[in-house]
Amino acid sequence: MDTIQTPSVDSLMRRTVVDFQNDDKFLAHLPEGSKRIEGQAHYRLGKIYYDMADFENAEEQFLAALKLSELPQDAFAVFKTYGFLIRIYSEGLNEKEAHRFIALSTELLDQAVSSLASLNAEYFYNAAVVNTYKGEFEEAHKNFNQAYRKAQSENEPELMAKSLHAMATNAYQMKKNSDALSYLAQLNELLNILKKGYLKGTMHLLWGNVLRDQGDYQGSLGHYDLSMKLLHTKHSWNMHNYVLLNKGIAFKKMGEFAKALIHFNMAQNSLDEENFKRLQQLILMEVDEVNDSSVDLYLDRHNRIIHEKNLGTIDFKHRFVLLEILFLLALNPGTYYNKEDLARMIWKDEYNPLIHDKLIYTSVSRLRKLIEPKGVKRQYILRGKDGYTFNPRVNARFHKENEVVKQNNIGNIEISSPV
Repeated sequence: MDTIQTPSVDSLMRRTVVDFQNDDKFLAHLPEGSKRIEGQAHYRLGKIYYDMADFENAEEQFLAALKLSELPQDAFAVFKTYGFLIRIYSEGLNEKEAHRFIALSTELLDQAVSSLASLNAEYFYNAAVVNTYKGEFEEAHKNFNQAYRKAQSENEPELMAKSLHAMATNAYQMKKNSDALSYLAQLNELLNILKKGYLKGTMHLLWGNVLRDQGDYQGSLGHYDLSMKLLHTKHSWNMHNYVLLNKGIAFKKMGEFAKALIHFNMAQNSLDEENFKRLQQLILMEVDEVNDSSVDLYLDRHNRIIHEKNLGTIDFKHRFVLLEILFLLALNPGTYYNKEDLARMIWKDEYNPLIHDKLIYTSVSRLRKLIEPKGVKRQYILRGKDGYTFNPRVNARFHKENEVVKQNNIGNIEISSPV
């Protein structure tokens, strides 16, 4: 009978994924505890490959780690591994596998309750992650907050940092940007002590996105640069092209389309299209939106800015009525709106000539001065006997609110969020 040699830890570390998947005899005779050591080695290798944006090898290592895990003692480690796999499948638009591991995460969390003496910080953090998968953002916030408080009492600063990052992401998902900035400021103070480079890099990426949505484009660019520097220092390449994409979006919102295209093209040219299908779609959408030189007027209602091809970017943040008039007309080019229509649709009032005649005339005149280039015959807003209309010959482009993200962000997962 053949004798099976007991392997050393070094030899365990050197064996390949194929060895483990095909050598059940070897696995069955490992000494007690060696399987867990082997699983931990695979998990660490998976994280290295993940940071390097080598998702194929990362997937193999994470799956091998799962095969060697032991429940219930490895429950939270398994949950983390599921998290990495869900991110990999979500990024590759592999909806079937992503949802399979989301379902497994839900089951695992339910099983963990029975094996825990008390619900600790890590449990509440993972419960919040499951809430996020399901789109239950309010409940996720409660559990992330509970995880943070528990981590404080349990003296787990790294989990405190992850919880703050998650709460900032959660607030951003719910469009609560002031709350997100508050969490990010607290996280920044904590990370100055912990020195977690990858987490700090993704923090600056999120910070840049929040500031960009608030219209602070210069501030957002500074955070994107910090994010890139920190992630490169940690050799974390999985986020490289996402930073370029978001920096390009900031330039686009500033009306600097040439700079935006440079960043989109850099992201596109260094992209692994097979593993980053979601990112690929996002980049193509942005390139399509800014690459048409025939566009006369670019309208971004969400951020209240208009870009006119000769005048550049025009800020409408404190010109709400003018913006509403412009969008009413621009969305229906060639359709005339008389004074009664405008009074009812813009001011939500019945037409009164004593009130509305001068108000409408003044508002349209101010709008024209803002968007019509000087020395050019009225190009955008035309007046006829039936009222005002938007010139149907104008090539207008409307900003899309990242439709691809909403459609393909499987399980509400952002690849930059901590696992």
